[in-house]
Amino acid sequence: MDRLRIQAARQHAGRPGLDARPGRLSRTAANEALKETRPMNTHTHRDTHTDGPPTGKPMEPRRIGFIGLGIMGTPMAGHLAAAGHTLFVHTRSQVPAALAGRAEVCASAAEVTRHAEVVFLMVPDTPDVEKVLFGEHGVAEGLADAPGGGAGKTVVDCSSIDPIATQDFACRIVALGAGYVDAPVSGGEVGAKAASLTIMCGGDEAVFEGVRPLLHTMGRNVTRVGEVGAGQITKVANQIIVALNIAAVGEALVFASKAGADPAKVRQALMGGFAASRILEVHGERMINRSFAPGFRIALHQKDLNLAMQSARSLGVALPQTAGAAQLMNACAALGHGQADHSALVRALEAMAGHPVAPSDD
Repeated sequence: MDRLRIQAARQHAGRPGLDARPGRLSRTAANEALKETRPMNTHTHRDTHTDGPPTGKPMEPRRIGFIGLGIMGTPMAGHLAAAGHTLFVHTRSQVPAALAGRAEVCASAAEVTRHAEVVFLMVPDTPDVEKVLFGEHGVAEGLADAPGGGAGKTVVDCSSIDPIATQDFACRIVALGAGYVDAPVSGGEVGAKAASLTIMCGGDEAVFEGVRPLLHTMGRNVTRVGEVGAGQITKVANQIIVALNIAAVGEALVFASKAGADPAKVRQALMGGFAASRILEVHGERMINRSFAPGFRIALHQKDLNLAMQSARSLGVALPQTAGAAQLMNACAALGHGQADHSALVRALEAMAGHPVAPSDD
């Protein structure tokens, strides 16, 4: 984390006109603001891991904002509404029918922020988060306009973005008086709909505890890993593991199929042994059934692996297997499969082998 914080400071110092932007702090002031929100020792037993929701008295209804209502954001927001919270939403496109009559639609992120105690973000990439937070009519503007400023409000970013940028964003939000938690998720559309997401969090412990019951409304395994940015680092690690597993399953099934074995029977046999995994179970079946409707798109996994490679470069860490998986993702996108589910990575392997795992309907 220290290495990434130094890198964030260097990036911050090297961007012209940075401190002149609305809501932008000087580097010294930003670091001091964030320092007040993070524990002195990030490797303590105070980090919080819970496999179930907090126990005790029922959660009081709260005023919740949700910005970004895509494949993941819509069911996540729906769980918050179902739990009895008052929901204020904003999204770039039309609000999904699933939330009709269950949420108050706001004209901007700033309006959401003025109304809500806790504002959740679920948007695709780092520039999208920055625009929502600090662009015109963004969250920062809403915090500045709210009575009492950001006091008593918390921003929770569930997007998967650059850990270094996350630390900078947190500094700027904290300087406006609000709390900040980075809380990227894993589990895809299935996990979002089932409220079974894994949620990896970074932030001050007290701020995290304030939003933990809300996170458990959307996820099953909620972990505070450490200070701000730790959640995003964990998500990058998650995406490395997932990508390498998808590639391994794809290679195994292409090999087995071209060698003349029934890939479905091969998968069935492997599920009873040491090679068994969630990726083999779910994505192996997708590869065999040719079911590549997006749960998590290749284009988004490309983005995550790019973050991994960029962060590794700044840390001086070699990620040779990740680099190979990233190239397979790039090949899939070049073949026109960028919007398909990331299990479609197998298509790049099939193209190189000149053989599909199973016949395709398309």
